[in-house]
Amino acid sequence: MKIAAVIFDAFGTLARITRPIHPYGQLLREGKRQGRKFRPDDMQTLMTHRLCISEAAARFGIKLTPDRLGFLEQALKAELASIEPFPDALEAIAMLGAAGMRTAICSNLAMPYGPAIQQIFPNLDGYGFSYEMGAMKPSPIIYRHTCDLMGVRPGDDFGSHGRVVMIGDSVRCDRDGPRRCGISGFLLRRERAERFSSLTDFAQVVLAYA
Repeated sequence: MKIAAVIFDAFGTLARITRPIHPYGQLLREGKRQGRKFRPDDMQTLMTHRLCISEAAARFGIKLTPDRLGFLEQALKAELASIEPFPDALEAIAMLGAAGMRTAICSNLAMPYGPAIQQIFPNLDGYGFSYEMGAMKPSPIIYRHTCDLMGVRPGDDFGSHGRVVMIGDSVRCDRDGPRRCGISGFLLRRERAERFSSLTDFAQVVLAYA
Protein backbone atom coordinates (compact mmCIF):
# COMPACT_ATOMS: atom_id res chain seq x y z
CA MET A 1 0.00 0.00 0.00
CA LYS A 2 1.11 3.55 -0.73
CA ILE A 3 2.98 5.28 2.12
CA ALA A 4 1.50 8.65 3.03
CA ALA A 5 3.58 9.80 6.01
CA VAL A 6 6.69 9.03 8.05
CA ILE A 7 7.17 9.47 11.80
CA PHE A 8 10.62 9.58 13.39
CA ASP A 9 11.74 9.12 16.96
CA ALA A 10 14.04 11.93 18.17
CA PHE A 11 17.00 10.94 20.35
CA GLY A 12 18.95 7.93 19.18
CA THR A 13 17.26 8.19 15.78
CA LEU A 14 17.42 11.75 14.43
CA ALA A 15 19.75 13.31 16.98
CA ARG A 16 22.08 12.62 19.87
CA ILE A 17 23.34 14.44 22.95
CA THR A 18 27.11 14.59 22.56
CA ARG A 19 27.77 15.84 26.11
CA PRO A 20 25.15 14.26 28.37
CA ILE A 21 24.93 15.95 31.77
CA HIS A 22 21.44 14.76 32.83
CA PRO A 23 20.30 17.93 34.63
CA TYR A 24 16.87 16.52 35.50
CA GLY A 25 18.52 13.37 36.83
CA GLN A 26 20.79 15.58 38.93
CA LEU A 27 17.69 17.34 40.24
CA LEU A 28 16.16 14.04 41.33
CA ARG A 29 19.41 13.03 42.99
CA GLU A 30 19.37 16.34 44.86
CA GLY A 31 15.92 15.40 46.07
CA LYS A 32 17.25 12.04 47.25
CA ARG A 33 19.94 13.81 49.25
CA GLN A 34 17.14 15.77 50.91
CA GLY A 35 15.32 12.56 51.84
CA ARG A 36 12.92 12.34 48.91
CA LYS A 37 12.69 8.85 47.45
CA PHE A 38 12.66 8.20 43.71
CA ARG A 39 9.16 7.40 42.52
CA PRO A 40 8.24 5.14 39.57
CA ASP A 41 6.36 7.98 37.88
CA ASP A 42 9.05 10.68 38.26
CA MET A 43 10.21 10.47 34.65
CA GLN A 44 6.63 10.34 33.41
CA THR A 45 5.89 13.52 35.34
CA LEU A 46 8.91 15.25 33.79
CA MET A 47 7.99 14.14 30.28
CA THR A 48 4.25 14.81 30.37
CA HIS A 49 4.25 18.32 31.85
CA ARG A 50 5.79 21.64 30.83
CA LEU A 51 8.39 21.87 33.58
CA CYS A 52 11.59 23.87 33.59
CA ILE A 53 14.16 23.02 36.25
CA SER A 54 12.71 25.35 38.89
CA GLU A 55 9.15 24.20 38.19
CA ALA A 56 10.19 20.56 38.38
CA ALA A 57 11.90 21.21 41.70
CA ALA A 58 8.74 22.82 43.06
CA ARG A 59 6.61 19.99 41.72
CA PHE A 60 8.75 17.40 43.50
CA GLY A 61 9.22 19.44 46.66
CA ILE A 62 12.98 19.74 46.14
CA LYS A 63 14.60 22.81 47.65
CA LEU A 64 17.32 24.49 45.60
CA THR A 65 19.60 27.34 46.62
CA PRO A 66 20.01 30.06 43.98
CA ASP A 67 23.52 28.75 43.27
CA ARG A 68 22.34 25.16 42.85
CA LEU A 69 19.44 26.22 40.64
CA GLY A 70 21.83 28.27 38.52
CA PHE A 71 24.18 25.31 38.22
CA LEU A 72 21.40 22.99 37.01
CA GLU A 73 20.09 25.58 34.57
CA GLN A 74 23.57 26.03 33.11
CA ALA A 75 23.95 22.24 32.91
CA LEU A 76 20.70 22.05 30.97
CA LYS A 77 21.80 24.84 28.65
CA ALA A 78 25.11 23.07 27.97
CA GLU A 79 23.39 19.77 27.30
CA LEU A 80 20.93 21.37 24.88
CA ALA A 81 23.81 23.04 23.06
CA SER A 82 25.47 19.66 22.59
CA ILE A 83 22.55 18.15 20.65
CA GLU A 84 23.63 17.21 17.14
CA PRO A 85 21.73 15.63 14.25
CA PHE A 86 22.91 12.37 12.76
CA PRO A 87 24.11 13.07 9.19
CA ASP A 88 21.81 10.40 7.74
CA ALA A 89 18.87 12.05 9.51
CA LEU A 90 19.32 15.35 7.70
CA GLU A 91 19.77 13.55 4.40
CA ALA A 92 16.73 11.30 4.88
CA ILE A 93 14.43 14.16 5.82
CA ALA A 94 15.67 16.17 2.84
CA MET A 95 14.96 13.21 0.54
CA LEU A 96 11.45 12.77 1.89
CA GLY A 97 10.72 16.49 1.84
CA ALA A 98 11.84 16.82 -1.77
CA ALA A 99 9.37 14.09 -2.68
CA GLY A 100 6.52 15.83 -0.85
CA MET A 101 6.25 13.18 1.86
CA ARG A 102 4.63 14.25 5.11
CA THR A 103 6.98 13.86 8.07
CA ALA A 104 6.79 14.23 11.84
CA ILE A 105 8.70 13.56 15.04
CA CYS A 106 7.13 11.64 17.91
CA SER A 107 9.22 11.58 21.08
CA ASN A 108 9.18 11.33 24.87
CA LEU A 109 10.85 14.57 25.96
CA ALA A 110 11.12 16.92 28.89
CA MET A 111 9.93 20.39 27.91
CA PRO A 112 13.26 22.17 27.15
CA TYR A 113 14.31 19.54 24.62
CA GLY A 114 11.40 20.04 22.23
CA PRO A 115 12.38 23.49 20.91
CA ALA A 116 15.98 22.29 20.49
CA ILE A 117 14.86 19.37 18.33
CA GLN A 118 12.45 21.57 16.38
CA GLN A 119 15.24 24.07 15.68
CA ILE A 120 17.45 21.34 14.22
CA PHE A 121 14.60 19.83 12.21
CA PRO A 122 12.33 22.74 11.21
CA ASN A 123 9.38 22.76 8.86
CA LEU A 124 8.14 19.23 9.47
CA ASP A 125 4.41 18.56 9.38
CA GLY A 126 4.11 17.61 13.03
CA TYR A 127 5.93 17.48 16.35
CA GLY A 128 4.40 14.98 18.74
CA PHE A 129 6.18 15.74 22.00
CA SER A 130 5.07 14.00 25.18
CA TYR A 131 5.28 17.11 27.36
CA GLU A 132 2.77 18.86 25.07
CA MET A 133 0.36 15.92 24.84
CA GLY A 134 0.43 14.69 28.44
CA ALA A 135 1.10 11.16 27.19
CA MET A 136 4.22 9.10 26.51
CA LYS A 137 5.08 6.43 24.01
CA PRO A 138 3.94 3.68 23.82
CA SER A 139 0.51 5.15 24.63
CA PRO A 140 -1.69 5.17 21.49
CA ILE A 141 -2.62 8.77 22.32
CA ILE A 142 0.73 10.23 21.28
CA TYR A 143 0.93 8.31 17.98
CA ARG A 144 -2.62 9.20 17.00
CA HIS A 145 -2.18 12.86 17.84
CA THR A 146 1.04 12.98 15.83
CA CYS A 147 -0.90 11.58 12.88
CA ASP A 148 -3.58 14.23 13.41
CA LEU A 149 -0.89 16.90 13.18
CA MET A 150 0.08 15.55 9.76
CA GLY A 151 -3.51 15.15 8.60
CA VAL A 152 -3.25 11.37 8.23
CA ARG A 153 -5.03 8.51 9.94
CA PRO A 154 -3.45 5.33 11.30
CA GLY A 155 -5.29 2.04 11.41
CA ASP A 156 -6.25 -0.94 9.31
CA ASP A 157 -8.83 0.95 7.27
CA PHE A 158 -6.63 3.45 5.46
CA GLY A 159 -8.98 4.27 2.62
CA SER A 160 -7.33 6.91 0.49
CA HIS A 161 -5.11 8.14 3.33
CA GLY A 162 -2.31 5.67 2.71
CA ARG A 163 -0.02 3.92 5.12
CA VAL A 164 1.79 5.59 8.02
CA VAL A 165 5.25 4.29 8.99
CA MET A 166 7.53 5.03 11.93
CA ILE A 167 11.17 4.35 12.71
CA GLY A 168 13.20 4.58 15.91
CA ASP A 169 15.63 2.77 18.15
CA SER A 170 13.17 1.38 20.73
CA VAL A 171 11.40 -1.95 20.27
CA ARG A 172 8.70 -0.97 22.74
CA CYS A 173 8.14 2.64 21.71
CA ASP A 174 9.03 2.83 18.01
CA ARG A 175 8.16 -0.60 16.65
CA ASP A 176 5.62 -2.42 18.81
CA GLY A 177 3.77 0.63 20.17
CA PRO A 178 3.00 2.11 16.75
CA ARG A 179 1.99 -1.27 15.36
CA ARG A 180 -0.70 -1.62 18.02
CA CYS A 181 -2.51 1.42 16.63
CA GLY A 182 -2.11 0.72 12.93
CA ILE A 183 1.24 2.38 12.20
CA SER A 184 3.96 0.25 10.65
CA GLY A 185 6.86 0.53 13.11
CA PHE A 186 10.46 -0.28 12.22
CA LEU A 187 13.70 -0.45 14.17
CA LEU A 188 16.83 1.52 13.37
CA ARG A 189 20.05 -0.29 14.26
CA ARG A 190 23.02 1.77 13.06
CA GLU A 191 25.61 -0.57 14.55
CA ARG A 192 24.12 -3.79 13.25
CA ALA A 193 23.62 -5.33 9.83
CA GLU A 194 19.88 -5.58 10.21
CA ARG A 195 17.12 -4.37 7.93
CA PHE A 196 17.64 -0.64 8.53
CA SER A 197 21.10 0.48 9.59
CA SER A 198 20.65 4.05 8.31
CA LEU A 199 17.81 6.50 7.82
CA THR A 200 18.78 7.08 4.21
CA ASP A 201 18.21 3.38 3.50
CA PHE A 202 14.84 3.67 5.21
CA ALA A 203 13.93 6.79 3.21
CA GLN A 204 14.78 5.04 -0.06
CA VAL A 205 12.43 2.19 0.81
CA VAL A 206 9.70 4.65 1.80
CA LEU A 207 10.02 6.56 -1.45
CA ALA A 208 9.79 3.32 -3.41
CA TYR A 209 6.26 2.96 -1.98
CA ALA A 210 5.27 6.62 -2.15
